[in-house]
Amino acid sequence: MFSFSAPFEGSAASNPSNCPTNPPGRSMPSGSCWSFASNVDGLGYWILNAYDGVIYTYGDAVSYGQPADTPAYQGGADLWPTAIGIVATPDGKGYWVLEEGLIGVASIQAFGDAVDYGDEVSLGPVAHNGSPVAMAATADGKGYWIVDSDGGVFSFGDATFYGSMGGQQLSAPIVGMAATPDGKGYWLVAKDGGIFAFGDAAFEGSMGGTVLNAPVVGMAANPSGSGYWLGASDGGVFALGGAPFLGSLGGQPLSRPIFAIEAPPVAG
Repeated sequence: MFSFSAPFEGSAASNPSNCPTNPPGRSMPSGSCWSFASNVDGLGYWILNAYDGVIYTYGDAVSYGQPADTPAYQGGADLWPTAIGIVATPDGKGYWVLEEGLIGVASIQAFGDAVDYGDEVSLGPVAHNGSPVAMAATADGKGYWIVDSDGGVFSFGDATFYGSMGGQQLSAPIVGMAATPDGKGYWLVAKDGGIFAFGDAAFEGSMGGTVLNAPVVGMAANPSGSGYWLGASDGGVFALGGAPFLGSLGGQPLSRPIFAIEAPPVAG
């Protein structure tokens, strides 16, 4: 965990057993922690282990439960889903965990005051050309979007569908998404840094078409609503639009690749 203009509250790397590489039965050469979420006050965060569904808490982030203790993670590890994302509720008193099951579609587990509004499994026999990669919550926490690697977007609860890249040719797969502060739009980001804006999300630049030293792994919206940051696996950060550049780890040696980028809700 590396912080820039945000409090550092600890890291799963302090214990090598927290996020091991290539745990039994899984190919995870970069480690098994793929996602984290900031608390609403910016003074804590949760880190999610993709392999076993364990959630590590830091700072003032409170544990409201974890997938590891649910029936989905009982039995043999070869039957477990992959916990690929965690998103906090707007009041920080709960979170959703996005999982990819053995059939390659998204399921949701809700903890604390987070409510399960449905997932790709609940949609029934819907064609999926990609695998789930990210989710984002609406401003009131009464809905969310799930995006697949092919750019398909699925809306649940009070989340409005504003468009997607599903069915369109992409230069690189989608790896992340972020909602606008008012929840009336969202951005999708591709592995090559390409940005796709929908609803009231403004396109404020991208890294698409630029030669990158490492692939983009995710994005975070500026809480002011103006601009966004893209994070790359080598620690490079690209600040676009009104998002200020606050630092990066690009060009510095890392023991493992960066897996996500997050902007604390109280950041400027």
